[in-house]
Amino acid sequence: MGLSASLFSGITGLQAHGDKMSVLGNNIANVNTVGFKSAKMHFEDAISQDMSTATGIAQVGRGVQVGAIYADYAQGSFETTSESTDLAIGGDGFFIVSPKDEDTSYYTRAGNFRFDKDGFLTDPHGYVLQGWQVQDESSSQVATGASVTTSNAVRTIGVPTDIRLENFQSAPKETTTINVITNLDSSEPSRAGGANPLHALFDSWDGTQDPALGDSLYAYQSTIKVYDANGSAHNVTTYFDQVDLDGEGGKKVWEFIVTCDPEEDGRIFPGTSNGFAGTESAGLLMTGTMTFNAAGDLTGMSAYTLKSNGDGTFPVATDGTTGANGARNPANWSLAEFSQDGLPVMTANFLSRSNASYTNSSNLPVTIEMNFGLTNQDISGSNPTKGWGSVDPTMETLDGLDGSGAAMPAVSTIANFGDAEKSALSTTSYDSGSTTLFQSQDGYTAGFLQSTSVSRDGVLTGRYSNGQIQELYVLTLASFNNDWGLRREGGNLFTETRESGDALTGLPNSGGKGSIASNSLEMSNVDLAVEFVNMITTQRGFQANSKVITTTDSMMGELIQLKR
Repeated sequence: MGLSASLFSGITGLQAHGDKMSVLGNNIANVNTVGFKSAKMHFEDAISQDMSTATGIAQVGRGVQVGAIYADYAQGSFETTSESTDLAIGGDGFFIVSPKDEDTSYYTRAGNFRFDKDGFLTDPHGYVLQGWQVQDESSSQVATGASVTTSNAVRTIGVPTDIRLENFQSAPKETTTINVITNLDSSEPSRAGGANPLHALFDSWDGTQDPALGDSLYAYQSTIKVYDANGSAHNVTTYFDQVDLDGEGGKKVWEFIVTCDPEEDGRIFPGTSNGFAGTESAGLLMTGTMTFNAAGDLTGMSAYTLKSNGDGTFPVATDGTTGANGARNPANWSLAEFSQDGLPVMTANFLSRSNASYTNSSNLPVTIEMNFGLTNQDISGSNPTKGWGSVDPTMETLDGLDGSGAAMPAVSTIANFGDAEKSALSTTSYDSGSTTLFQSQDGYTAGFLQSTSVSRDGVLTGRYSNGQIQELYVLTLASFNNDWGLRREGGNLFTETRESGDALTGLPNSGGKGSIASNSLEMSNVDLAVEFVNMITTQRGFQANSKVITTTDSMMGELIQLKR
């Protein structure tokens, strides 16, 4: 080993520090690159050479070499943007993008995505962001007893696929639930009156007149807009009137009828082609009573709808008159059936569909739940009267209420839910003005996509002109057992290798994956202060190694000078 060995040691130092300067230069060049992860170079000594010494074998180092170049996956700071499809990951994970019609997957932290002309959500290279399709929107709020619970479960289907908006329209949904919560003034007198106070409103309704119910015949009414399967809107009005009952321990009974515009009543009499429209029964969908205790709280309820044999046929009525065979005859009405939620149901059949005019038709018509704030917990059995308590044998049909002019029955004999449970928000009868406290329905008309947004959980939702927010996709995030084994492919993209292991996919904000920040981009994690300090030390290291070479050269010059 001679002086020339020192030259080569110095050369390795120059090469290593030159390579490190390339890494530093690349970091600084990408100081503003979205989602860029800086790199750090680590040196290691080269293999040492054995040499004999007075004490035995010793080793002399032969220089330096590059030991490893590791990416720094530290979180970069977030930059706020105005685009909802600019996404940043707060925590562990990578977005997955794939070229169209290819099985290749790339991984990136850069979330600058945009929808292209075909509706694909793509990165700047045209690679499509991957995610799971959402099966349905299962977020809901349920009022039970004195509490309100919220469920935000999102169901996904299949495997990760291209995120693409193919249909920019939200289909209409017909109304299946109506919620009407009111306060009915307990001091209001009975206005309808008549021989049968418990169904005076029912008797007063006449679908051939305009209006079908005079303003002086009811105490209060509440109207809500509902929708059919075609997206057309219809008004459903509930009328209320207090029933005169004395000696009932302070209890109060209110009659109600649920109606629609008689001209929009699409129900058809079984066995005929005649519709309800234009008859006295047109628009009369449900009738019943609500019972309140002395404090004005809702404690009981009855509801009646038209009878049906369950096969789309009508046992008695063949027309809309008040005669014995008419739908206006109270004897042809029976206690309403219950939905699985314990609410009485009716059907409006606005679209005049075949065999869909009765709640227990074999064609399973779309029924509408009526919710006044009281549910029935006992809906077992196939008998339509199952779940109805406090029913006197003469009370099962409206005809028996007071059909013979007999004295009015006690309130305790009025049909009631078998196991009634009052919701957190329910109809009341306090000594204050009648007013609608809350009303809603679950139908809507068709709508067009107006905007999109992404939640912290990575759920891509569309907002439509009909007020609906529809969950469309859930982003797929990938993580790796060894992030440092990933291969850089340029363009802010990584690919997996044997060293990185297979991608571990999952939902954002779960299973150790990071959360999603919309309207944000993760900036480069390059720290200029650190890079400049490293640049100084690298420059000095390079300079020192160059001195090794020049000094060795001087020594070799002295050696050559020995022979003159």
